[in-house]
Amino acid sequence: MDNKNKFDKNNLRKKLSPTQYRVTQENGTEAPFKNEFWNHNKPGLYVDIVSGEPLFTSLDKFDAGCGWPSFTKPVDRKQIKEKADFTHNMHRIEVRSKDADSHLGHVFNDGPLEEGGLRYCINSAALRFIPLEDMEKEGYKDLIKVFET
Repeated sequence: MDNKNKFDKNNLRKKLSPTQYRVTQENGTEAPFKNEFWNHNKPGLYVDIVSGEPLFTSLDKFDAGCGWPSFTKPVDRKQIKEKADFTHNMHRIEVRSKDADSHLGHVFNDGPLEEGGLRYCINSAALRFIPLEDMEKEGYKDLIKVFET
């Protein structure tokens, strides 16, 4: 399946839950503290629910107290697009996945200073978690080395 069909809105409606579709394709936001990964602490990789692009690791996840999964940095900044967002009478920086253009959440400059000061506040509905022990069989063998340092 080519990328055009892979990311076709009709195909995505069938593949994704209504919440996943609303968040990733319609720039939605899920409720804080009532989402799958806000307090998830297992070691592994978080990928784009639409494309499987590797986005964040559990090594960079922290509890920001906001009710959404928060990370200090992406796996690779080249896999993230940032876009000015002026909705809701605010100025924020939206975060999107590079290949699928999924809406992920926003990045703020109130993260841990010792880790660079950024907080990637991401919707759980935009993510799929791959446990460390499953990364090789899921095709993410090259990223296992990140966990070995």
